[in-house]
Amino acid sequence: MAIKYYKLLDLLNRRGIGKEELKKKIGASSATIAKISKHEYLSLEVIDKICGVLECQPGDILEYQPDKKE
Repeated sequence: MAIKYYKLLDLLNRRGIGKEELKKKIGASSATIAKISKHEYLSLEVIDKICGVLECQPGDILEYQPDKKE
């Protein structure tokens, strides 16, 4: 997947917010939070909730990194 969530993980770290706290604030499942660490697909609904809670823009929490071609 070409979308990476390094920026979100960094933002959470800088604000002192753990993944469990984020999970509660956005009403997400453990599976959804695991997807963040694995850089897997998140729905726009989840991204919207994260941006609302963290008061940020999508570009503040995710980044497009093209897959490497072999």
